[in-house]
Amino acid sequence: MAEVNTIVRAGVNGLRLSPRKVGLVASLVRGRTLADALVILEHTPKRAAKSVVKLLQSAKANAVNNHSLVADTLIISQLQVTAGPRLKRFNPAAMGRALPYQKRSSHIIVELSGDVKVKKSAAIKADAKKEEA
Repeated sequence: MAEVNTIVRAGVNGLRLSPRKVGLVASLVRGRTLADALVILEHTPKRAAKSVVKLLQSAKANAVNNHSLVADTLIISQLQVTAGPRLKRFNPAAMGRALPYQKRSSHIIVELSGDVKVKKSAAIKADAKKEEA
């Protein structure tokens, strides 16, 4: 039997993109199948799309190799973008002044859910061979 709702998590911390910009890209694929999401992101002309694609491919590899999930059944159950640390800097301005600005960063967490591959045990294989003979 296939076990449903197995969850695999992957994340990236300190991505040097604004969480507002990454959130726009994340909202495009939230709740979709993994295959659909990758196609959508390949055709999205945003810089953040490349980082989200890499994260989804990493989560897919974790799901298939470490948790024995079927790649065709993977669904993005959660895609969360939060604010990371800010780098506070100053820009030189006229008359000796300095104007502050912040370089924002993001944390992204993705959760994939899918079906587990069914593994035949040695006993089931032996019974199958006896039935054939």
